[in-house]
Amino acid sequence: MSSPVPPAERRKLIEVSIPLQKINEESAREKSIRHGHPSTLHLWWARRPLAAARAVLFAQLVDDPGSRPDLYPTDAEQNAERKRLFDLMERLVVWENSNDEKLLAEAHRKILESTDGNPPPILDPFAGGGTIPLEAQRLGLEAHASDLNPVAVLINKALIEIPPKFAGQPPVFPGAADETIQDWPRATGLAEDVRRYGQWMRDKAEKRIGHLYPKATLPDGSEATVIAWIWARTVTCPNPECQIGMPLVRSWWLGKKKGKEAFVVPVVEGKSVRYEIGHDPAGAPTKETDGTVNRNGATCVRCGTAVKFDYIRSEGRAGRLGDQLIATVAEGHRRRIYLDASSTHEDLARMPVPGSVPAGEIFDNPRNFNTRIYGMKTFASLFTPRQLTALTTFSDLVGEARELVVRDARAAGIETGTRLDDGGVGADAYADAVVTYLGVTISRLTDYQSALTTWASNPQMEILRNLFARQAIPMCWDHAEGNLFADSSGSFDRMLTAVSKALDAAPGNVAATASQADAVVRADTRALISTDPPYYDNIGYSDLADFFYVWLRRALRDVHPSILSTMLVPKAEELVANPYRHGGKDGAHEFFEDGFREVFRHARNSAYSEFPIAVYYAFKQQDAEISGQASTGWETLLEGMITSGWQITATWPMRSERSGRMLSVGTNALASSIVLALRPRPETAPRIDRRGFLSRLRAELPTKLRELQQGAIAPVDLPQAAIGPGMAIFSEYSAVLEDSGQKMTVRTALERINVILDEVLGELEADFDAPTRFALTWFRQTGFETGTFGDAESLANARGISLDALERSGILTKGGGKLALIAPDDLPSDYDPSTDASISEWEVVMHLIRALDADGIPAAASILARVPESIDPDLCRELASLLFKLAEDRKSTALANSFNGLGAAWHDIARQARTAGGVQGMLT
Repeated sequence: MSSPVPPAERRKLIEVSIPLQKINEESAREKSIRHGHPSTLHLWWARRPLAAARAVLFAQLVDDPGSRPDLYPTDAEQNAERKRLFDLMERLVVWENSNDEKLLAEAHRKILESTDGNPPPILDPFAGGGTIPLEAQRLGLEAHASDLNPVAVLINKALIEIPPKFAGQPPVFPGAADETIQDWPRATGLAEDVRRYGQWMRDKAEKRIGHLYPKATLPDGSEATVIAWIWARTVTCPNPECQIGMPLVRSWWLGKKKGKEAFVVPVVEGKSVRYEIGHDPAGAPTKETDGTVNRNGATCVRCGTAVKFDYIRSEGRAGRLGDQLIATVAEGHRRRIYLDASSTHEDLARMPVPGSVPAGEIFDNPRNFNTRIYGMKTFASLFTPRQLTALTTFSDLVGEARELVVRDARAAGIETGTRLDDGGVGADAYADAVVTYLGVTISRLTDYQSALTTWASNPQMEILRNLFARQAIPMCWDHAEGNLFADSSGSFDRMLTAVSKALDAAPGNVAATASQADAVVRADTRALISTDPPYYDNIGYSDLADFFYVWLRRALRDVHPSILSTMLVPKAEELVANPYRHGGKDGAHEFFEDGFREVFRHARNSAYSEFPIAVYYAFKQQDAEISGQASTGWETLLEGMITSGWQITATWPMRSERSGRMLSVGTNALASSIVLALRPRPETAPRIDRRGFLSRLRAELPTKLRELQQGAIAPVDLPQAAIGPGMAIFSEYSAVLEDSGQKMTVRTALERINVILDEVLGELEADFDAPTRFALTWFRQTGFETGTFGDAESLANARGISLDALERSGILTKGGGKLALIAPDDLPSDYDPSTDASISEWEVVMHLIRALDADGIPAAASILARVPESIDPDLCRELASLLFKLAEDRKSTALANSFNGLGAAWHDIARQARTAGGVQGMLT
C-alpha cells in the first residue's frame, strides 16, 4: 500500500462526482414539506434547499476515493467506496432522515476520516435564511453565520444559536413538564414553552381585542367564526354624472370548488353599490366579466367608464382611496360559508389607528414596490386599523410574557443570570429565548395580516394568500382581512404552531454563532466557506426585510438591542446591485463587482489549502443565452472568482423545480442555481497558450465526463457540470494567452469547453456497435419521422450494414420507398433482450425508454437485468445522453424529456437490475 496522500493533494467528492440526481430530486420534493421545516420559522427569500446544502457540505469535506490510493489501491476498490459514499449521501438528503441520529453519526464519522479527526469550522458570510449553517450544525460541525441584515441574523440566531443553549432542558411553564413527555431532546422543551406562553399571549390578546373579531350570523340565525373579511378598495368614478365609489376588484370569485361555487355579485342601487353572494354557476363571472381591474385600468360597475391607473394613483396620493366590505368568509363543517357583507362588521372595522404603530417609510424602489405610487408610503399604511391594533397588542404582550417566563424559570430552579445577548443561559436568558420565538411569530403573522393579503379562490384551497408570494410588495385591489383568532390560515395559532415545530426539529446538537457583520470582515475568518451570496439585483433583501424588521424591532428591541438598534435595515453596504441606490446601472454594476471581488479576495487570504470552498450562484433564466450556459452574470461571477485568486474545480447544477419543469427545450435548460467548488490558486501559477489549453481540454475532458456520470447526472445537467473540469484547467493558470498575446476571456473559454464537449460526445459514437451508429446518423437527419429508402440505403452501404437485418432486429420499418426508425412508443411490450440474437445498444435504449415511460423504473430494470454481457451498459447510458442532446437540437421536447429521464434514472434502474442478477451485476 502506498504512503498516505497529503491533505492538500486530496480531491474532495464535490470536485469529482456526486449523486446529483438524487440531490436534485430531494431538493425539489422539499418544496412541499411544511411541518417542522426551517422555512416555516420565518420567511426568507430564495432560501437554498436543505438537501442541497447538506450534500454540498458533506462533499466539501469527504475525500474522493480516487484521491486515496493509499486506502483504495485499485479502480475497483475506489469505485466501490465511491458507491458507498453515494449511497450514504442519497440517504442523507432525504427530509425524513434530517434528524436520524444514527445516519448523521455515520456521516460525521466519514467527515472525521477525511479530515484527520479535525474538521474545519464552517462559515457562511451571507447566511440569509440560515440553510447552510443549519446543515453544518446538523452534520456535527462548528457553524458560524453572519449577515448584514438584522432580520437574517435573528433568523439564524433562532435556528442555530439559541437551540443548543437550552438543549435537553424541560419546559418551565407550570405543569408542562408533567403533562407531556419526560425526555426533552434537542430544544423540544424550549419549543413546548414557546407553545405554552404563546397560547397565554393569544388568550390575553383575545380578552383585550377579541370584540374586534365578531362572529358571523348565518341564515338560520346561528353563529359561526369568521375566517376573513373581503374588502375592495374604492375610488370615486371620474364621470361627473356618476361619481359613485367604484369598487376596484381583481376577481369576484370567492370559491371555485365544483358544486360549491361562490362569487360576489355587485348590485348597483342608485349611486351606491351593495354586494350579494352568488352560487349558481350559470351566473358566475366569466373571463370577460370577472373583476373591474385589468392591466389597462379599471371599469366603473355603474356607468362603464374606463378609468386609467394615472387617475387612481393620483387619487391614492391625495388620500382619497377608500374601501368597502364586499363579503364575509365564515367557518363551516369542512367547508367555507360565504356571506353577504355586514354593515355592523364594516362599521366595527372602521376604528382609529393606534398611536404606537411602527415608524418607517417604504424605500422608493420602483422595481419591487408599487404601493407608494398609490399613496401607501409608510409601513403602517400597509395594514388596516384593526390589523395595526392587533399587531401592536401582541407586540406589547411580548414584554409581559417575558416577565412571566422569568418568574416561572426561577420557580423551576433556574437562577437569574445575564441576558441572552450577553451569553447568559439563566432565567433571564431563557426568557429572552422564549420571547424571541414569540416575536418571530408576530413577524411571521404580518405576512398574512396586512392590507395586501388576498383571498385564494382556487378549487384546491380557499385560504388567505400571504403577501410575499414573490420577492416584492405589490399593490392589490380586493384584499382579505383574516381573523387571527380563528383556526385557519393566517391565524396566530397557525403561526405559533409553525414556529414551534421548526424549533422542535432544530438539531441543536453543536454550539453555533450568528452575528451581524460585513462579509468582507467575516471573510478574513479562518473557516471553510460555504455560502449563497446575493447576486446582482435579483432580490432587494434590505428593502423587503424592512417590512418584518419594523415589527421585530417593536416586539424585541429590549431583547436584542444590538441587532435591532437602527430604525430600518442597514442598506448602504448591502452587496446588491441596486441602480436606484448607486447612481444608475453602471454604478450599481461597479459597486457589486468591486464588493464581490473584495469579499473573495479576503477569503482567498484565509483559505484552507486542504478543502475547496463552495459558492452558490442563482441563475436568472432571462439572462441566459440559448446555449443554456452563458450569461453576463455567470461570466462575471467566474471572472471575479478567478481574478480574486481562485481556481474553479467543479460546477454542479442544482435544481429545486418540480420534475415537470426540469427541461425547456429550444430555450434553455438552466438549473435554479449552480454550485461552484473553488480552491486557492497558487501565487506562482504559470501561464499557458491557447493551443496548450485546448490540448489539455481534449486530453482530460473525456475522463472527467465519465467521472461526472458516476454520480447519476442527468443528460440535461451534463453541459453545466462539464464546465467544472473545463474551467478547472482554465483557472489553474494565471492566464491563458490568445495568439495575439491577449488574455483569453471567460466567455471564450466557455465557448471552447462547449465545443470540445460536443466533440467528446461525438467521438463516443466510434465505440457504439454498427447498428447503433447507423441509427444515430439517421436520427440526426429525420428523428423518428419517415425518410427516403434511397438515402438510407446509401448510408447503410457506406457502413456495410443490411437494412433488412436492421428491420428484422426491430430498429426500423421500410416499404414503399420509405424508411423510419421505430419510436419507443411503437415497440412491443413483450421484448426479451436475453433472446434477441441481433441485439444492439440502440435497441436496449429504445426499449428501456418505452418501459420507463410506460411502467416506471421496475419495468426498465427488468429489461436491463436480462441484457446479455455482449452489451456494455455504460455505452447505453452514454447513448441516452447523446440522444438527449440530439433531440434537444431538433427541438423535440417530448423525446428530449424521455432521453433525459432515462439518463437521470439510470442508477436507480441499474441498482434494481443488479438485484435481479443480470448483466448489471458487473457494474459498480
